[in-house]
Formats: sequence, C-alpha cells, structure tokens
Amino acid sequence: MRSNVWEAEVGEEHAVWLATESRTARLAREYRPIDLGGGRIRYTYPALGAARELGEEEDGYLTDDADGLRVWIGDDVYELVLVDG
Repeated sequence: MRSNVWEAEVGEEHAVWLATESRTARLAREYRPIDLGGGRIRYTYPALGAARELGEEEDGYLTDDADGLRVWIGDDVYELVLVDG
C-alpha cells in the first residue's frame, strides 16, 4: 500500500503552486506533491503524510472523511483518487 499514489485534477495554476510554493513543496523530495502537468497533481504515501500536517487555514490541506480524500485550496476542493503506483 505504501507504493500507492493519489492524483487529482486541480488546474494548472494550483498544480504548479502545490508542487513549488506550498509549505510541503519546501520539504525533502519524497514529501512533496508532484506536478504531473496538464493541471494534475500526485501525492505519494509520504507526501500525503506531510500534507496531513497542514492546518485548515493553509492551502493544500487534506480532509479524509465520508466524502473521500480531498485537497483544499482556498474554498476549492479537489478529490484525490487512488491510482496504481
């Protein structure tokens, strides 16, 4: 399970920001979200763990509830989908 990855369509601007400017983008490589291009972002298992440490007031924070695993940027929310790693 630790080799799984999660992806979301967040739009080009958000994908670039999450991968280069967010607080988790400043961490070691394995903890950073990955900009896949075309407005898609990828989280590895370690990157999910790092993003879970963000508070609600920070863009890029995650929620995992009955609505699924989602990443928040401002008032916008994007569903993360489990894909083969």
